Amino acid sequence: GGHRHSQPRLSTTYTTTMAAATASMTTAAASRLSFRSRAASRASLTGKAARPTRAAARAAARADLEPDNISVLVAGGSGVAMDVVRQLKDAGTWVTVLQRKNDDRPEIEKMGAFLCKGDALIPKDVKKAFDMVEEYDAVVSTIGGTPADPRADSEGNIALIEAAARKGEEQGRMPKFVLVTSIGTGDSQGAPPPQVYEALKPVLLEKVKAEDRLKALAAEKGMPFVIIRPGGLKSEPATGKGVLTEDKSICGAIHRADVASLVVKCVLKDKANGKVFSCVDSEQLFDQPAFEVFEL
Repeated sequence: GGHRHSQPRLSTTYTTTMAAATASMTTAAASRLSFRSRAASRASLTGKAARPTRAAARAAARADLEPDNISVLVAGGSGVAMDVVRQLKDAGTWVTVLQRKNDDRPEIEKMGAFLCKGDALIPKDVKKAFDMVEEYDAVVSTIGGTPADPRADSEGNIALIEAAARKGEEQGRMPKFVLVTSIGTGDSQGAPPPQVYEALKPVLLEKVKAEDRLKALAAEKGMPFVIIRPGGLKSEPATGKGVLTEDKSICGAIHRADVASLVVKCVLKDKANGKVFSCVDSEQLFDQPAFEVFEL
């Protein structure tokens, strides 16, 4: 099982139903490559025990990440993940991509990103992806399976989350983990129409395991995280109308490139840390409730 974005679309119903599960692909990760920032992170590591109050103050004032000074690992297939890779590369980020296929290799390498071919369900592949770069500032995962085989939604993401925490311990600071799941996951269960929820239920029940593991590990290790739950995904060009909200009742559609833009903002912006967002196109809601947009 897995994402098969290249296959012909079956029917509109199938696409909208499946969109949330199969195409929730986004990934991002980041690693400091300038000597200045690396030296700074080393200094903060050595000074931590001696001056906990200063360390705490520094953590509270943690600045937004600078896109041209970070390294990000993006795990996911050809959908949202590739749009995230394109947008990060446009901003000057060092990007490593974990994908199971070679289809995107020419584009990835032409952009100056690195492809690590591998499967998040295979431990040595996950280790290889995390070992490829000395330090990651962020990790983005959009990986997921299908209702027939949803293991990637839980086990694959959990493997990446746990590896990110280990990487954080090795490098002396935790990377931010941005997990892309789906509207209908966890406490947004009531948002999609019942028939859509039922069709996606096998996937959504696995996705919530990954969300819960991320929250638990983030609390335990001090790892910054953001969870983004897109609605039904479309492949047309970006509309620029994608929004994030903490409202768990919202449902609608959104174009993959617009999800990717919001994922990139969540990678960079400190204000997003610790949040769980639903992600829709403000002009493609299933009904038209009033809701509060979270501005980054």
